[in-house]
Amino acid sequence: MTEQTTTTTTARRVAVVTGGSRGIGRESAERLAADGFAVVINYAGNRTEAEAVVAVIAAAGGEAIAHRADVADEAAVAALFDAAEETFGGVDVVVHAAGVMTLAPLVDMDLDALDRMYRTNIRGTFVVDQQAARRLCGGGAIINFSSSVLSLALPGYTAYAATKGAVEAMTLILARELRGKDITVNAVAPGPTATALFLDGKDEATIEKLAGQAPLERLGTPQDIAEVVAFLAGPARWVNGQVVRANGGIV
Repeated sequence: MTEQTTTTTTARRVAVVTGGSRGIGRESAERLAADGFAVVINYAGNRTEAEAVVAVIAAAGGEAIAHRADVADEAAVAALFDAAEETFGGVDVVVHAAGVMTLAPLVDMDLDALDRMYRTNIRGTFVVDQQAARRLCGGGAIINFSSSVLSLALPGYTAYAATKGAVEAMTLILARELRGKDITVNAVAPGPTATALFLDGKDEATIEKLAGQAPLERLGTPQDIAEVVAFLAGPARWVNGQVVRANGGIV
């Protein structure tokens, strides 16, 4: 006699992660996949890195696809959401981790670099959030990325911090505009975190100084930030319209 087993399954949740091919975006994608999400890895240009994330998720028993899109291009972002819906049936969570950073004092900032940051960090957030607000399922979550440099007011970060100020404004207002939709909107504001974006162009003395600012006396890791993302994407249904400063206690 053959024993028959009945398995009860729950609906699979789906996450779109922009900037998901490296750094905090990649770690967030892998963490959400471990939590049972099907994940769409958005990337800007490096298909090899994005496919590597898909392979890691698949090897662990998860589901993921990679999809290229410029986050500031509304047609490309619409196609990104189309791909998620066609492949997995819908979108529940959007983690908007894509961003660029150029550092210089205001007086020396190259205006082309300012425009690039504006396009990716501000317009990109607006475009991604607009699609998310239109398409997310009830019970969903939008998670943007700000930065703790906004409150630290560090010299050299004028332009970058200004773009993240815009992200925080969009986050707080969109949370209120989505009243009645059962969709939360929050932002994560990491402190110094050991990613290529943060480490690039900094000498060892600067890195050590920044690492020493936190009472925990170390840099954050992408895993530290992914823990916050997983919380906001899953159980944190009563956290809404907030900026979570995940920075080890830097004030």
